[in-house]
Amino acid sequence: MAKKIIKRKKLRVFRLFLIFLILGMLFFAIYFYLNTKIQNLIVKGNYYLTDDEILKEAKVIDYPSFSLTFSRSLKKRLLKNPWIKEVNIHRSFYHVLTIEIVEYQPLFVKKESNKIVLENELEVDYERKLRIPTLMNYIPNTKYSKFVNKMSKIKKDILGGVSEIEYQPNEHDKDRFLLYMDDGNSVYLTLTKFKMLNYYTDVLSQLEGKKGILYLDSGNHFKIME
Repeated sequence: MAKKIIKRKKLRVFRLFLIFLILGMLFFAIYFYLNTKIQNLIVKGNYYLTDDEILKEAKVIDYPSFSLTFSRSLKKRLLKNPWIKEVNIHRSFYHVLTIEIVEYQPLFVKKESNKIVLENELEVDYERKLRIPTLMNYIPNTKYSKFVNKMSKIKKDILGGVSEIEYQPNEHDKDRFLLYMDDGNSVYLTLTKFKMLNYYTDVLSQLEGKKGILYLDSGNHFKIME
């Protein structure tokens, strides 16, 4: 009878030991999982913002815990940046985190504030030089939003060839602008015809190297400089 009691006690001790062992292993596994850091950070889609700027903004520059880094929080932080239009976070095996962003397009420099205007109309500081025109004078508020919208429709390579823009309304057209091109030509445009600037390269090929003023605001004609 005494031997049976001893065996039962040993069995209970073994079961308790096994339970504690399993709990210990489970705790260790959870601890290891929660504390395993991001192994690789990949940034895609950025042109104007650097990788470091994006990682600092997202607060992952120090490679924090992979499992405790939540995509929603990263998106919320990054979308506070005026340059960032969209954010997509991708998580993959081996603790790889990929941040893919879409930036707002810079359209022009506002001379009065010396700030860059983005396609969302926000004005930002930017230290590096960009190939975008400078808006030389004031545009009334009633025209400004439409102007920004039309500018956002111009191709990047064409926009990069514009050096300065002036708002130059006359008695016939209050939506009239004068664009000074890097090649020495000038272009008159009205807001309803801004998209025609996308064909500037095709028009240029027909000018045979001549310099002058291209009138696209009323009719389409070219006046050669004397």
